[in-house]
Amino acid sequence: MQHKRDIFILVAIDAVMVSLAWLVYYEFRVRSGWFPTTIEPDILMPMLVIDLFWLLVFWFIGLYRPWYAESRFDELTLIFKAVTVGAFILFFVVFIDDARTNDPSTSRLLILVYWFIVLTSVGSGRMVYRSVLKRLVISGIGRRSAMIIGTPERAEQLHALLKNAPALGYTVVGFLNTGNGTTTTDLKEFGTLNDLEAILARENIQEVLIALPSTEHELLIDIVGRCSPYKVGLKIQPDMYDIISGQARTHQIYGVPLMEIMPELMKPWERVTKRIIDIIVSLVILVLSFPLWIVIALGIKLSSRGPILYRQERVGKNGKIFRIIKFRSMQVDAEKHTGPRWADRDDPRVTSFGKILRKTHFDEIPQLLNVLEGDMSLVGPRPERPYFVDKLTNEIALYRRRLNVRPGITGWAQVKHKYDESLDDVRTKLRYDLFYIENMSIRMDLKILLHTLYNVFTGKGHA
Repeated sequence: MQHKRDIFILVAIDAVMVSLAWLVYYEFRVRSGWFPTTIEPDILMPMLVIDLFWLLVFWFIGLYRPWYAESRFDELTLIFKAVTVGAFILFFVVFIDDARTNDPSTSRLLILVYWFIVLTSVGSGRMVYRSVLKRLVISGIGRRSAMIIGTPERAEQLHALLKNAPALGYTVVGFLNTGNGTTTTDLKEFGTLNDLEAILARENIQEVLIALPSTEHELLIDIVGRCSPYKVGLKIQPDMYDIISGQARTHQIYGVPLMEIMPELMKPWERVTKRIIDIIVSLVILVLSFPLWIVIALGIKLSSRGPILYRQERVGKNGKIFRIIKFRSMQVDAEKHTGPRWADRDDPRVTSFGKILRKTHFDEIPQLLNVLEGDMSLVGPRPERPYFVDKLTNEIALYRRRLNVRPGITGWAQVKHKYDESLDDVRTKLRYDLFYIENMSIRMDLKILLHTLYNVFTGKGHA
């Protein structure tokens, strides 16, 4: 809720500042008398259009992601990039007419002037807002409740750093003890790790700050996995040795070294581009593969009784349940007597024609309809059934992290590993899925799609 409010305020401030920039530019360009004009153009409608244009540019570049307690220099750098990109677009879309009717050097001067006005206006608006916000946070307004998890000694050290940096906006309400002993300060102790879920649900925790020795790998993974179902920010304080040796890249604000765990790395413009690629590629393949649908439908009907398409409940992004669509490759009621189970390498439930479908991955084609509906993407972790999600969440730490992104028809785990046949396979593929989530990009998606096409054409799929 607080994040949405902050975004609304930023959008309103940016809209006011780009409107002000337009008015200043209008006075300079039209009413100053320095440049020839035949008639005085309308001011209101172009201003509304240009406002919408800049807000879209800012959103695509990432100016409306959470900037809570971020460096103002980093924000100004991103504003510089956004305004430069926007001015470059306007040069070709709007000001190209000026180049035809006026001296080209004059048009370039106008572009440069408008770029400077927008940069100054928007940058000033943001800095004023950040200064006001900082003062409010220091005074206690808009602070975020935080809980420290770690040993008493490290918890005290981190708590002391945070008290000396009130502009960070963290109010530490207590800590969970992972070691022996207690703190000697006024830091409230909630209990032990056994109480973690109950504390997160009861205390309205917004940030979890982890203060563990760098050797506690398993404990760290366990904490992150157990926090995953809750909408809390996760940050870790690295060991000084890790920082000095270069094994940890920290983000230090006000002298407090903290690393964000598993942030959403894909920029807004990349997310939009990824979705556009999903829609276009899905439509093209569905149209081109229509004759193949007829052949596959005949093959399924001739090889076994039952429907052509197979629908099954799967868990999507943020735990949403949807029905996946595939060409049927197994006998009808394949799990009637066994219950949910993974497919084996030589699964007797797979029909003779189904083996061909699985080998060529043609059974996956109808899932493009799920992609068009928005339940899936071309690339992402494979969606699993609710039964297995619940089971694996209890057995494997971090498993629910897969649900942070839209599931895919193919993915990094699919091109690097085979189908799930055992719990060890799931653990192996989870590492690949988490690597993908941490490194999501259009470039990586294209790489995975090319790998998948290679497997399809060479018949290297899992039969």
